[in-house]
Amino acid sequence: MNIKIHRIYDDNVPQGYHALVDRLWPRGISKDEADLDGHWKNLAPSDDLRKWFDHDPDKWGDFRKKYLSELSKNKELAKEHLEEVTQKNLVLLYGAKDKEHNHARVLKEYLEKLI
Repeated sequence: MNIKIHRIYDDNVPQGYHALVDRLWPRGISKDEADLDGHWKNLAPSDDLRKWFDHDPDKWGDFRKKYLSELSKNKELAKEHLEEVTQKNLVLLYGAKDKEHNHARVLKEYLEKLI
């Protein structure tokens, strides 16, 4: 399985199993328009962690460590979600503007180690 990340607001979404990995639904995107196979909000960062990070690149290193710690507590749930994927590609969709410092990158790294 190949895991890709893609901003939900951008065009040209890669083909595959599309999973929204944000806890909050992205503004301005209807459920029909999103055309999702899954909404893995339970693998998104906790509200406290998300609010603390606030997409501040200076906090990236600490955010990554804290988020990986949260994910390690949900290992079985992550495995269950991976079992849902029936296609060659898994596309993790996120809404953040920053394409370099976002939780989808960390989640991709974590899931690749589980495979």
